[in-house]
Amino acid sequence: MTSYQSLHEGWTVSGGDLADVPATVPGCVHTDLLAAGRIDDPYLDENEKKLAWIGRTDWDYSTTFSFAAGADRTDLVCEGLDTVAAITLNGSPVGETANMHRGYRFDVGPLLRDGTNTLRVTFTSAYAYAEAAQQRLGRRPNAYDEPFNFIRKQACHFGWDWGPTLVTAGIWQPIGLHTWSVARLAEVRPQVTVAGGTGRVELRVRLERASDEPVTITASIAGRTAQATVDGVEALLILTVDDPALWWPRGYGDQPLYDLDVVVTATAHSPSAASPSARELDRWSRRVGFRTVRVDTSDDGFVLIVNDMPVAVRGVNWIPDDVFDNRVTRDRLAARFRQAAEANVNYLRVWGGGRYESGDFYDLADEQGFLVGQDFLFACAAYPEEEPFRSEVEAEARHNVLRLASHPSLVMWTGNNENLWGHEDWGWKPALNGLSWGAAYYYDLLPRIVAEIDPTRPYWPGSPYSGTPERYPNDPAYGTTHIWDVWNTDDYTKYAAYRPRFVAEFGFQAPPAYSTLRRALLDDPLAHDSPGMAHHQKAVDGDKKLERGLANHLPTPRDFDDWHYLTQLNQARALAFGIEHFRSLRPLCSGVIMWQLNDCWPVTSWAAVDGDGRKKPLWYALRDAYADRLLTLQPRTGTPLEPGGPHPDIEPGAVVPPAGAPALVAVNDARTPWAFSATVTRRNLAGDILASAVLGATVATAGATTLPLPADVVTPGDPTMELIVAEIDGRRSWWFFAEDKDIPWPTPEHTTTVETTGTSTKVTVTAATTLRSLTLFPDRLHPTAEADQAAVTLLPGESTTFTIRSNVPLNPADLTKHPVLRCVNDVAH
Repeated sequence: MTSYQSLHEGWTVSGGDLADVPATVPGCVHTDLLAAGRIDDPYLDENEKKLAWIGRTDWDYSTTFSFAAGADRTDLVCEGLDTVAAITLNGSPVGETANMHRGYRFDVGPLLRDGTNTLRVTFTSAYAYAEAAQQRLGRRPNAYDEPFNFIRKQACHFGWDWGPTLVTAGIWQPIGLHTWSVARLAEVRPQVTVAGGTGRVELRVRLERASDEPVTITASIAGRTAQATVDGVEALLILTVDDPALWWPRGYGDQPLYDLDVVVTATAHSPSAASPSARELDRWSRRVGFRTVRVDTSDDGFVLIVNDMPVAVRGVNWIPDDVFDNRVTRDRLAARFRQAAEANVNYLRVWGGGRYESGDFYDLADEQGFLVGQDFLFACAAYPEEEPFRSEVEAEARHNVLRLASHPSLVMWTGNNENLWGHEDWGWKPALNGLSWGAAYYYDLLPRIVAEIDPTRPYWPGSPYSGTPERYPNDPAYGTTHIWDVWNTDDYTKYAAYRPRFVAEFGFQAPPAYSTLRRALLDDPLAHDSPGMAHHQKAVDGDKKLERGLANHLPTPRDFDDWHYLTQLNQARALAFGIEHFRSLRPLCSGVIMWQLNDCWPVTSWAAVDGDGRKKPLWYALRDAYADRLLTLQPRTGTPLEPGGPHPDIEPGAVVPPAGAPALVAVNDARTPWAFSATVTRRNLAGDILASAVLGATVATAGATTLPLPADVVTPGDPTMELIVAEIDGRRSWWFFAEDKDIPWPTPEHTTTVETTGTSTKVTVTAATTLRSLTLFPDRLHPTAEADQAAVTLLPGESTTFTIRSNVPLNPADLTKHPVLRCVNDVAH
């Protein structure tokens, strides 16, 4: 017999001056204290500062439960404890833990009583543990003045340049009693491959036993069955499936999943039975997909290949969607996945300062065809390799590689985030002075574990990494690269100077949606440097960098409303500029992963979707820049982007347009060739056509084509008064010869109509003058209101319609007024 008794009820938590506060399990101390009204919401205003004591306090969780004995063995199964815990049952010690990222199982049969039992889990302060380890082993370089590299806990709980410092404790994953007899499935390791039209599942099974009675292991998939009778603890079962339907990334095909079931039975002879009957002892079930994955680095690049087809990666970096993991429900993840899918994203990189993502996360990715790269949990710091950390790292890696190996969406294991780069480039070596820093994890331990448990997936030692330890790890010419000089020191136009093989991180900041700020902050008046806004800007010199970005491109904001609109617009333009440039370099550049999709709280950050789940203008720019078929104007002609001179698409002897002038680039990630004819015009601000050309081509699947533009189209008479627009099938790409701050934008003139049907409102704007980056912010009227587009540029006489969805009716007049309806022209006048 086997049974599971959940232990999620009746918990209380005590610590410091607080006693017997009702607690939710799974959960954490912060959400428990918040629900009980014992603390203010740490996400609001500057409340975070008042709550640092929580992370420096020991916390005691306890509950009572009833139990009736009746089997060979009962285990206490703790799927996740955060982090340094001592467990007692009925006053007797059960075990100790020191790793948030792995599960634990303890035989508690001898300690259980028939009737009422008391379970207690005492959490030692994560700070106390980490600081003691740091003192014992010696300080190591770290991006932040926090000891997160000395404890196996979610690093960003200790704060990041987008996250609060909220050091949690608690029973953060399910906990319960597993009662079993004879044998249980301790480990099921599936290796799913496909070759020559035949699917193959190799199942390596390890048992834990309570007796030496022989058992039968039965595995089944797609109508095929394999069995083994085992009197030991290990078995190998192999199943083959003829012509399985292949699992494909989104945009490349369907995502068929197959049920894989493993059952352990004991054979018991009943005196009244004519034949023996099988008694089920344990069961394991997953959904798997048949596909192959590898990375081609043959020409020093980094090309992800699924089912022998190169995949153009259009990715986002993923951080924990909330500091408090118990708040991240399957529905919340599904909402984030919808936002990623609607933005034409096909790849999610799970960043190494967070967590090994949940089963819900990976199930959704499997179902929807997202590719996932999972970092091992090391980020922006040197990590000790001494005990107990080495053993803890090995245990967590084995636990999570095994846990996630069945998911077809998982296509990459990466050793760390930026630690190889940091060791080489951030002044670590003198500070370390010979101390360990994690190299043995990234180059030895982790690849060995992946090769043993999950050999069907590639492993990459770090992000960034240039393919060999002998190379500088962040060389754009090799492997994967991160580009952060743009945000930290340079203008976003510097992206055009890069010719990377695969970009795994780059980004630009902006504040969250206005309604998100108003929910989170009581600042009055609200200003970019008001107390709450300043506290919710975690990046070093973040506001100065935002100001630098604005000063390079846009008119000077007159007030907070201008600042909010322009910084969000500048973020959207910066990422669109970078993504379109990198995609235009195909096949040289095979992948783009922007930083970042989501936020964990309301904060000024690099996210496209803010901490309340609202889309920033960046999200709309991402959707356009990641379209399957991209038409973009890119500087090519007359610009020596690579050794050998101008872009090779310019015919010898042709009239070469001015240096830095644009060419038309068409990128095709659709599954069929793209035959197009585009109209390209040079116009003045009044919309008059000054020169024009029609260009056409057929772009192969997974290809890009560059078309030079005639000199008269790309040569302006007055750079401050002229622009280029390329058009095809309702899609446009714009090129301005001057920055918005230097263009004499006309006073904005337009007419508007508003029509409401149910929860949908359509706002149609017809331009009488050129309107630059017209955006509607309906969340200023109600937090649930959302528009379907942003940053639309209109020429005189043109119209666009914003479709708004809202849970409540909106005032039509307010939808057409400042600051709800905005354009750059507003700020210039």
